[in-house]
Amino acid sequence: MECKKDRNLTNCNCSYPGCDNKGICCDCLIYHLASRQLPACCFPDDVERTYDRSFKAFAKAWKL
Repeated sequence: MECKKDRNLTNCNCSYPGCDNKGICCDCLIYHLASRQLPACCFPDDVERTYDRSFKAFAKAWKL
């Protein structure tokens, strides 16, 4: 499967400056799930900027 990094970057809201996985969704997802987190794209922009990618932050952001 071909990576669509350029297309993915148009929708990627990751604000972490040193992110090596920006636009590479499969690697990003693997990285965050291994850390028991969710990637930036699962969060509204204001919550994403806190860098708290926990499941708890996700539930709070979406009021689940």
